[in-house]
Amino acid sequence: MDLKQYKAALEAVLFALAEPVSADKLAQTLGIEPQVVERLCEHLQDEYAEDDHGIQLLCLEGDWQFATKPVYGEQVKAALDHRRNVPLSQAALEVLAIIAYNQPVTRSFIEQVRGVDSSGVVQSLSQKGLIEEKGRLDLPGRPIAFGTTDVFLRSFGISSVSELPPLHGDEMSAEEVAARMEEAAADLREQDG
Repeated sequence: MDLKQYKAALEAVLFALAEPVSADKLAQTLGIEPQVVERLCEHLQDEYAEDDHGIQLLCLEGDWQFATKPVYGEQVKAALDHRRNVPLSQAALEVLAIIAYNQPVTRSFIEQVRGVDSSGVVQSLSQKGLIEEKGRLDLPGRPIAFGTTDVFLRSFGISSVSELPPLHGDEMSAEEVAARMEEAAADLREQDG
């Protein structure tokens, strides 16, 4: 690779990691000397300092990270708030109900109950902060177990999952549980005005 390609690779790595990274780690990743990484980062920093870019490259105590330029902070905040406040889909309510009533549960358990792939929904709920990894089960493959979060509790106006409405009967479909969760969410929206 020539310097131009190393700079492009450095840019891609910094963008993908989205967290501060040391020049040493970047050098190890790219297979070049740390001093070369420092110079390339400084060049990128100068390029992104121009007015026609919405991001900047910061050096934070020797670590490098891309960040939004402060002048565009309000637009980014609005976009993130909009993404966070999107109502939950029926599938998301189903998965959330399965997790809330059975936690900790694996993705395969969720998929077994729903009968369809739920990886995208699990990822979305995790990004919204409603569920999180609670560890790994002591089973073959050490699957990740998911559970609800404090954000989930606040969102549904409860202080504990024990306050969830009781399930009637021994068996309840995912759709029925999701419908009950939707009713609880609707009640909360009405109370909030």
